[in-house]
Amino acid sequence: MTQRHRRLLAVLVLAVAMLASVCVVGRIARERALHQLSAQTAQQLQLRALALQRFIDRYRVLPTVLALDPDLRHALEHPATGVDTAALNRKLEQANGLTHVSTLTLIDRRGVALAASNWRDPSSNVGLDYSFRPYFQLAMANDHGSFYGIGVSTNVAGYFIAEAMHDASGQRIGVVVVKITLDTFEQEWSDSADTILLSDTHGVVFLSNRPAWLYRPLQPLAPAATRALEHTRQYGDQPLLPAQLTTLAHFADGGRRVHVEQPLTRHDVVWQSMPLPSQGWTVHLLHDSRDATAAGYRAALITLGGWLPAILLGLFLQQRLRVARLRQRSREELERLVAHYASALRSEQDSLVQAAQQAATGNPDGLEHLPQGVSVVDAQLRLVAWNRRYANLMQFPPDLLQKGRPVEDLFRHNAQRGLLGPGDVEEAIQRRLDYLREGGPHMYERERPDGGVLEIRGNPLPDGGFVTSYADITAYKDAARELRTLTATLENRVDAATREQRLATAEARRANRNKTRYVAAAVHDLLQPLNAARLFAGALREPLHADADRALLARVEHALQALDSQLTSMLDLARLDAGGFKTQVGVFPLSPILQELARQFGIVAQARELAFDFVDTRAWVRSDAILLRRAVQNFLSNAVHYTPRGHVLLGCRRDVDHLRIEVWDTGVGIADDQREVIFEEFRRLDSGVDADERSAGLGLSIVQRIAQLLGHPVTLHSWPGRGSVFAIRVPLAAPDNSGAPTTTVTDDPESPLIGRRILCIDDDAHTRTAMTALLQRWGCQVNTAADATEAAMLAGSAPPPDLVLLDYQLGDTTGPALLPDLQQRWGAAPPVIVLTAHGDADTRVELEAAGLRFMLKPVSPSRLRALMSRLLAQHG
Repeated sequence: MTQRHRRLLAVLVLAVAMLASVCVVGRIARERALHQLSAQTAQQLQLRALALQRFIDRYRVLPTVLALDPDLRHALEHPATGVDTAALNRKLEQANGLTHVSTLTLIDRRGVALAASNWRDPSSNVGLDYSFRPYFQLAMANDHGSFYGIGVSTNVAGYFIAEAMHDASGQRIGVVVVKITLDTFEQEWSDSADTILLSDTHGVVFLSNRPAWLYRPLQPLAPAATRALEHTRQYGDQPLLPAQLTTLAHFADGGRRVHVEQPLTRHDVVWQSMPLPSQGWTVHLLHDSRDATAAGYRAALITLGGWLPAILLGLFLQQRLRVARLRQRSREELERLVAHYASALRSEQDSLVQAAQQAATGNPDGLEHLPQGVSVVDAQLRLVAWNRRYANLMQFPPDLLQKGRPVEDLFRHNAQRGLLGPGDVEEAIQRRLDYLREGGPHMYERERPDGGVLEIRGNPLPDGGFVTSYADITAYKDAARELRTLTATLENRVDAATREQRLATAEARRANRNKTRYVAAAVHDLLQPLNAARLFAGALREPLHADADRALLARVEHALQALDSQLTSMLDLARLDAGGFKTQVGVFPLSPILQELARQFGIVAQARELAFDFVDTRAWVRSDAILLRRAVQNFLSNAVHYTPRGHVLLGCRRDVDHLRIEVWDTGVGIADDQREVIFEEFRRLDSGVDADERSAGLGLSIVQRIAQLLGHPVTLHSWPGRGSVFAIRVPLAAPDNSGAPTTTVTDDPESPLIGRRILCIDDDAHTRTAMTALLQRWGCQVNTAADATEAAMLAGSAPPPDLVLLDYQLGDTTGPALLPDLQQRWGAAPPVIVLTAHGDADTRVELEAAGLRFMLKPVSPSRLRALMSRLLAQHG
């Protein structure tokens, strides 16, 4: 085979190796990426499942509480005596307004609904037979029952939780049912790029962020399951079209890769499932597997690109081989040089012996020119010659160095000075004399008491006797020792630092994951009994009449509210550490956020007898509105709590192309050694603030994490005893007047109010301005009118609103009097909330007779928000 053929064969083998390695590496990278996607999907699914379970557990105790109500039990025990159905309906309606569920229904032992919270609606549950529903049958058999399905009268899907009620003898006499809707989760899930499914025990999907998946069985339904679904009318008349799924692979963590037929999706997905045993449901999370395929392609391209350096490396190694051959020749040449220098050294040694022989014969001048110390003894071991360097190195007294003195005297003198080392002195002296008598060459090092080191070489003389040279190598030894010590120290430090860094990094990651999981699980477990305690406390309010008892109950409710707030802060802190918050950075005006916070904390400051000042701004900023509001809110809460007297100021200050949002207070201030630790978890100042008013110490740690997440620096200036100023620096932005949507300024991304059209009719300009800011803060689209004329103009030029906020007293007329004309113009009857300062019985009767909901002024924002959410959910 010629040289050319060998080269062609080598190129062919190289090309085959490149292709095979690219395919293998791409496949391995794709499989590894699929496993990583599966693990990430499982973590996301766990958070989704915990949130869903937490939401349901909040309402699980509600039927148990209602089952204790004496009026409801009396109605079921004595149906023949004539039950005041209207009173029961109003009681359930009032309870529904407090708990914010969909409907509450009271069902007798026959399965017929006696009363319901939706008794005013055309789709009322009152009088309907629910004996066929599984939740009724389970509750009558086992005291508890639950069921998810589409409502018979409302045609709205929801989760039914039932609790049996007993008479005095313990017999089951009926059931109280709570229905909660899960539409808030559909809205939350809609923002996710993944597909999220919730299926029942039969595998039928009943909740999803992708409408195409709804009411599709994930596996073929058995005949018994089909009959059960038809009998219970769980999903009404919805067609149950099965999903076409093909499992392609299974992963070690329980996930799998699944091919889904159109129109559900277009690509293979990584599928993770997690059961919810309490409900018999299963949560599924489907993540697009194209990222793993792209990772495989990237790895293949990188491998292909890596072959070029490999080829270059081969050429480089070939060149190195040539260099190695050259070095081998150089090494051989060096060995010849070493042999030459060794010969020269032997010549120098021979010169030393020759000089010693001359000194022994009476010519010692040749020794004085040598750099090392030299001593010469004859065959009888007597000192016959030495040089000045020897006397200086050995530090002998002048009278000891005399010609003809036995060398044994010199050894004994050194022994007295401790230069011969430990052990028996006579034995050490005899050993050295034996060396000299034997006449063999020797070389050793001796360390002197002052730390110096001598290299001692001895050589016999041809005619008998011995010559010994002494060289001071202390400097060389010190340099070598320091070099070895420094090298070992550096190596040990590098190894130790590397190990510590790896261990610390792994431990920190593991601790962070464990902390996040523990906090999420702990908060989930604690919220259920906390919610039950708040419900029981609310049930105790009406029976209590004494002022002392009501005051005690108020303190209990205050403590429960504080605990709820602390648990929520702990959960937020865990979500921030785990990356659970998804930032939504956009351009928005800062004024609505600061106005809302100013109104909120102005009331709190007034209750604490503090002055609260607010300087408004017209600036627009680029940030995440939800997280930025939370940071400023924590600044204000911290300022109010730690300011016993004086005032609090909220304002802004321009800083080049940024804006500093600042909160000033005249509180207790912060010492220099405390300004770093206050941003740690559970760190609070010992400032004399009452224990009841002290927080858990999480507010500033949450601010610190929000600032790091958004890249907004936080600054602190404080003067102990005089006050503090906290600030967060955000980038300024140009006003967005294009009409394009900006980031929604709301503190609840799950709110059903986002995007709803609200019409506010009020003849007071300040009230309209405040209501507009509040509703926009909740994400609503707001129109306002001052009187009937403006309201009619809006009705003729704009689509019907989703909800109307109507002032009762509008000049010489009333707000309800405007409704017939407006409803005729709209061609629709949106829900209405009447805001009134008249709490007399006549006004109440008038509004109830018209079927209108109302709230007394001053309006509580939280209660208004709850009522608006419930009405919008009921009216679609």
